[in-house]
Formats: sequence, structure tokens, C-alpha cells
Amino acid sequence: MARKWVVGAAWPYINAVPHLGTLVGCVLSADVFSRYMRLRGDEVVFVSGSDEHGTPIEVEAMKKGVEPRVMTDQAHEYVSKLFMEWGIGFDNYTRTESPVHKDFVRKTMMEIYGNGYIFEQNDIVPYCPNDKMYLPDRFIEGTCPYCGYRPARGDQCDNCGRLLHPTELIDPYCVICGSKPVFKETKHWFFNLPLLEKKILEWVKNNPNLPDNVRNFTLSWIGEGLKPRSLTRDNKWGIPAPFPGAEDKTIYVWFDALLGYISATIEYFRKRGEEEKWIEYWKDQSTRVVFFIGKDNIPFHSVIFPALEMASSEGYVLPWNIASTEYLLFEGEKFSKSRGIGVWIDEALEIMEADYWRFALIRLRPEQRDANFSWRELYRIVNRELCDDIGNFIHRILSFIYKRYDGVVPEPGGFTSIDRELLDKLYKTVDEIDELYEKTRLRQALEKTLSLSWAGNQYLNRKAPWDKIKSDPGDAATTMYIGANLVYALAVLLAPVIPRKAEEIWSILGFKEPLWKPGRIQSIKELPVKPGHKIEKPWPVFKKLPPDFLDKIDDILASAREKARAKRPEVLR
Repeated sequence: MARKWVVGAAWPYINAVPHLGTLVGCVLSADVFSRYMRLRGDEVVFVSGSDEHGTPIEVEAMKKGVEPRVMTDQAHEYVSKLFMEWGIGFDNYTRTESPVHKDFVRKTMMEIYGNGYIFEQNDIVPYCPNDKMYLPDRFIEGTCPYCGYRPARGDQCDNCGRLLHPTELIDPYCVICGSKPVFKETKHWFFNLPLLEKKILEWVKNNPNLPDNVRNFTLSWIGEGLKPRSLTRDNKWGIPAPFPGAEDKTIYVWFDALLGYISATIEYFRKRGEEEKWIEYWKDQSTRVVFFIGKDNIPFHSVIFPALEMASSEGYVLPWNIASTEYLLFEGEKFSKSRGIGVWIDEALEIMEADYWRFALIRLRPEQRDANFSWRELYRIVNRELCDDIGNFIHRILSFIYKRYDGVVPEPGGFTSIDRELLDKLYKTVDEIDELYEKTRLRQALEKTLSLSWAGNQYLNRKAPWDKIKSDPGDAATTMYIGANLVYALAVLLAPVIPRKAEEIWSILGFKEPLWKPGRIQSIKELPVKPGHKIEKPWPVFKKLPPDFLDKIDDILASAREKARAKRPEVLR
């Protein structure tokens, strides 16, 4: 029975091109998950968008001497195009400047206000005497009072993940001019989180689908006692606050962007002419809402978002799972734009095709602990796992059928214990992969898929059809019949990860109907490649990285950066 999913990828800040860590942490993982669930036959709405409000955008625009909207228009267009080149199959990749989104945020805020969860209060806000302006959270940095990390931002410490208030920072400074701010009193509107603490705690404890890292972090955070969070800011770039008397304020970017998962779904169905269809996804309690995020975004998705839903009294579906990755490091260090550490997604495409990157990044996905990207490991994954293990097996089977059976899958001549052993492995692995996808363990699911190619190569070596075709042609025919169905299984199971290459395999297999059809996952167990089925002339689907790749990688990366930079809009260079 088809299930309904809303899959949300964390909205990337649009002040820079996303790097590989950002991509695998949210956007790519969400895409792979969505594609798999569609192949199962489930109904999926996959949404995200450019997070273009708030101080990171203002700071970057100020540095470049342009208005924020000029910057975000160009950046949104460029990043949207990059996601398409990466094969990311969004149903709706929108933006926080969308009229649908802005209207929805203001409407929801007034519902929450009317339900008594928002109050006014004077707040102590940093002010820069040098720049003569109030400093919203990310215009001020300093040392984290909890872990000592510097620079911690005025709203959150990237090291320990705690949400902060600017007044908590030790030795704070203005990010624009570096001077020490003073603190002034001004009126703001606050979301009264403590009123919802018991409900949120109950939801977390009763949701068995939350992974341990999300559950433990959230319970620890709630255990310290939830505090009211300021909903408004003094900056001009953002959604105007709708509360009476708040005409000079904007909605804090995190409250704004979180509601984008719902508004993006509304916008998607509105564009399709199905004005009320979104309700089936966000108010039907059988729907599964899944977010793919980095670990620094946990409290916003596990506390703030469900709290907003509860406070609105609209009956929205609460998150079913929050798939939070740890950090992907680059050669042992954190990605850093200023220090040139890492690879950005447009640079990556200058080095090799997107599907190679997709495969490697899911293999490295930091699901339970930080993972390290290295060029040596990339080389190993592409050349050994993708080309030797998977590509070689597929080519061995299809080439043998094409040359020895005129491209026609032969009638099996009976099954030996070796044949049954491989089929049992296939059936069991398909079930294990399905279970891992349910738990959003994409890295482990891909490893299980890879294990089928390992088993397939061992099977070929044990069966030796190149000898048996003369001495025992029936056994050789059985080997090719089972081998063709294992190639089918690999094409389907790899499709969520490497969709374009999977289409190539599908094409060589000779199927005229689309690969992307509901129920493809389940069809694997039916051994759908029947005797008499005709395949096309095979070609090598995968190409190895050259032997001197590691020796030349510094030059390759420098060239890729230069090419990518030349293609970027001025605001992102």
C-alpha cells in the first residue's frame, strides 16, 4: 500500500555555493531517499529552497556592496542550476522570498500570536557605535561561554551546537568592523517555548523513529529547560513581522525558513492547479515527514519546528524522522571557504561527472560519526568499488550474453546449490536495504548494494561459465539467467544514488519501459529478466580515474576552481 512522504532538505544559505559537506548532509541524502521511496511505489513530495533572509546574507551583501535581493536573485538562479546538474530531483526548490512563503509565515505567526504563544518584552540587543546599527545575531561573534569555541555566533555555537543569546558571548565583537558593541534595550516579540515543553518532550519520547543523535541531543536540550526565543530582529532584510506595533521588525530567519517546508508544499500543489492537495500531506496523520539536516540544525528541527506546529493549532503532521548527519571533514579539517579547504559543488563538477560524486559521497556519508573525505579514498571508491566491483560484474554478464547467446537471455538449465545461495543472498539483501532506507541509513544501504556485486563476481568465478558453456551448457545458461537478473537488481538499487548511470545500465539491459516506475524494488524478487529477453550491445558504463590522478590532484583542483569561479555570478565569486 502506497504511503505518503514529505521529504525536506535543510534550506541552504544562499550567500555562497554549497560545499560537498552541505550537499551530502541534506540535499543529496534527501534526493537519494526520495528516489528510493518512489521506486517502492510511495507518494513523495520532496521540497527545499534557498534560505535568503537573515544576517549571513546581509553581511555578505554588505561586503560586496549590493542589495541583498540582488545577491539572492543571482545566487538562487545559479545554485538551482547546480542542483539540476547534480541530478537532484526536487518537486519544488523555492526560496524564502517567494510570495507564497512570505504570506504563509505571516499568517502562521498571527495564528500563534492569537493562540497566546507570543509575547512582547524588552530585550538587550548589541549595538555597534561605529556602524551606528543594531547587530542581529550573526553580526556579532565572540567566545562560547559553554565550550570556549571562538568564533561563536550570537545565535548559536557551531562547535557545541548550543543556541545562544548575544549577551552570553565572551569578548564579543562586531563582524562588520571588529569593534566592541554596546548593549541597548529595545522591544521584541518572543515565542513562549516553555508553554510547549511538556508536549515536545512527550513527542520526542514517543517517537521511535528519531535516531539516537537527534533524540539524545534534544532530550539534553529540553532537560536544561526551554527558554522563550526571540521571534523578531531589527534588521530590514527579511519577512516583516505581522504583530501589532512591530512594523520596524522582521521575523528571525530560523522561524521563517523552518515554515518553508509547509509553504513549499503549498506552492508545489498550487502550481499544479491542486490548491488544497497539500492538506493531504501536512494534515493527514498517516503522512511521514522526514527532514535531512546537518547536526548543527538539530534543535531547530526537533524543538522549534514541532513547537511552531503545535502552537498554530492547525493539526500539522509532526516529523516522523529527522535524519541528521555528523560532519564531513576534508582531509581531516573542517570545510572553510576563507582558507580554501574543501571542494564546492560547482568545482566538483569540473573534476568528474555528478554520479561519480554522488556514489562516493553516499559511501562516505557521516551517519553516526564524523567522516573524512580524502582524495585517496575517492580514488579507491571510484576505481575499485564503482568500476571494478560493480562495473566489471555488469560488463562481464552482459558481454557474455551478447557474444555467446546473440544478446538473448538463455533458458536456465536447472539450479545448483551455488545458484540458490546467490538467489537467497539477493532476496535477503533487498529486504535489508529496504529496512535500512526506512531508518535513513543510506550509507549502509549502499554498502549492502555493493555487496551484491561482490557476491556476483564470486559467483561468476565459482561457476566459470566460459568453461561450462562447452562442458555443461545448461549450467552456463543458468549462470547467465541469474546474472542478468542480478544486473537488473543493481540497476534498480543503484538508481537512487547514481540515476544517470543506472539509466545507462537499464538501456543496455534492453528494457523499453521507464526505469522509474513504482514497484521496481519489489519486482527484483520476481526475477523479471525472463528467458528470451533481448539485450543491447554492451558498453563500459563506468570509467576509471587516471593512474596519475592522486599525483596531479592539486593541479586538477586548482584548474577546477578557476573554471568554476569564472562561471559563477559576480556576487558568489
